[in-house]
Amino acid sequence: MPKTLYISDLDGTLLNKNAELSEYTAGALNRMIADGLHFSVATARTAASAFHILAGVRWNIPLVLMNGVLIYDPAQKRYTQILSLTAETASAVIAAFGSLGVTGLMYQLTGSEQRTYYESLARKPIRDFIEERASRYNKKFIRTDSFSGIPPEQIIYFTILDTHDNTKRVYDALAALPGISRSMYKDIYSPDLWYLEIHSEHASKQNGVNFLRERYGFDRVIGFGDNLNDLPMFAACDVKVAVANAKDEVKAAADEICGPNKDDGVVKWIERTLTS
Repeated sequence: MPKTLYISDLDGTLLNKNAELSEYTAGALNRMIADGLHFSVATARTAASAFHILAGVRWNIPLVLMNGVLIYDPAQKRYTQILSLTAETASAVIAAFGSLGVTGLMYQLTGSEQRTYYESLARKPIRDFIEERASRYNKKFIRTDSFSGIPPEQIIYFTILDTHDNTKRVYDALAALPGISRSMYKDIYSPDLWYLEIHSEHASKQNGVNFLRERYGFDRVIGFGDNLNDLPMFAACDVKVAVANAKDEVKAAADEICGPNKDDGVVKWIERTLTS
């Protein structure tokens, strides 16, 4: 039998509407992993929130975090891949934010310590994001007067949370900047909020999946997703499965549709295919 990796997005896919692993999904994953299933996740989330959400699962394959910027091995308790922005590129992004009059979050990784900076809580989406992450996951955020005051070395990520029009304005303005990859998609938990994520051009869920395939010798990869930032992951998968609640573009790119995230669609699809 081919050695197969099953890999899933988190929010809107493996997690329920409360951004949690259901008791059924966590139990099924632990049982199947104990029986030899190779399972991982590919998420835009950072280590702080992902580890909190996934704490009850006994992972046997490294996790793809922050859209492929980081790959973390739970067994060795270390990052096996870190794709930082160059200092020049990070400085150019910061300068662009200043000229456009926008702000967001900036992430830096020093050794194994991740720091998340913000400049202001004046914008409600940023304020809500920070308050939710701090209260729910005990995540730490650092206030700075200006991103330009932080040494640009080891910057790994920028995030903007805003309306579609404001986010698209920044997305378009950064189109000609070399060395970055941009990912813009709608937040599944808010009707009016859009994300813009900026990171190294070498980082993507696609490259994260390819890294795991090559490092661990998988013959086949089956991926599960729901949102636009899962399309790069699908490009690296042999079988693409969209949850029933996925965006239309994701369903159109999928080979199969499984049940929705609220009904444990991912693990039930895996259980069904393993016994068929």
